[in-house]
Amino acid sequence: MFYVCVFLILFRDLLLSVALGQVLSLLICGIGLTSKYLSEDFHANTPVFQSFLNYILLFLVYTTTLAVRQGEENLLAILKRRWWKYMILGIIDIEANYLVVKAYQYTTLTSVQLLDCFVIPVVILLSWFFLLVRYKAVHFIGIVVCILGMGCMAGADVLVGRQQGAGENKLIGDLLVLGGATLYGISNVCEEYIVRNLSRVEFLGMIGLFGSFFSGIQLAIMEHKELLKVPWDWQIGLLYVGFSACMFGLYSFMPVVIKKTSATAVNLSLLTADLYSLFCGLFLFHYKFSGLYLLSFFTILVGLVLYSSTSTYVAQDPRVYKQFRNPSGPVVDLPATGQLEPSVTYTSLGQETEEEPHVRVA
Repeated sequence: MFYVCVFLILFRDLLLSVALGQVLSLLICGIGLTSKYLSEDFHANTPVFQSFLNYILLFLVYTTTLAVRQGEENLLAILKRRWWKYMILGIIDIEANYLVVKAYQYTTLTSVQLLDCFVIPVVILLSWFFLLVRYKAVHFIGIVVCILGMGCMAGADVLVGRQQGAGENKLIGDLLVLGGATLYGISNVCEEYIVRNLSRVEFLGMIGLFGSFFSGIQLAIMEHKELLKVPWDWQIGLLYVGFSACMFGLYSFMPVVIKKTSATAVNLSLLTADLYSLFCGLFLFHYKFSGLYLLSFFTILVGLVLYSSTSTYVAQDPRVYKQFRNPSGPVVDLPATGQLEPSVTYTSLGQETEEEPHVRVA
């Protein structure tokens, strides 16, 4: 009975991990659908303005929350300590969104879908070297299965003739996707570090502050003429509201999911977003259907289950743990032959930390 209870608990956590990622995919689906209506039905090509609205919402909710806090978590205290880091992160986040959206003008939908998967190896490498996350064989198997599912979807797009996009200057478009995917990977890994070690509100507040500032500048320089051409009415206004709501929900909820799982698991989960958009497009835009789409969807889900079925772990840097402080005694040097290290384990379902000795870095 004990083992049955343990299995049910683990199974429940596994399903929760996968389900949280699918909520993010559904939000991205909503973002894609509203953007498609705006650009194709109403000829409102304003990706920078759409991102600007999201950053303004983040500013109004999270930056103002930081502003009214007291002590070390106050907005001014955070800016004094690490303003330039958040400034760089805000610019990275803005340009990641811009590059991928811009790529659709030069290359095909299939190319964007496939090359956008480049974010996964970027996140894995950055997590390996900077977060010291270590993966097991089953994680790599799950990642490969997810990417195979994505390839299956791209193949189905070719078979049914759904290669949207101009396809002109394809090399430029492909490079834009790779650049955007790289910036997304950097942003996601930084986000994981911040929400695990600092706070979700601090991350979103700083992104809202610097994102609204720099996207506002980019909007004034690059998109002010497009914004004046928008034929404003209640339908367009409703689409902008829907886009902003989905984008704000994505930004607000993603740190929660990243802290519960990891940046790698989240990006694997987001591979299903294109399929949700496709399934909606079958009814809204009369896309052609192929059985390969269903095969792709379930293949990605199998890969997600495989990846989430076991834990990753963190490798400790021995240079950091040179000395340990006893709670009630003096600092003692670590014996040359000892193997004493704090035991910290990242799992795909969260972070488990055993009681650690106090650490002082020499």
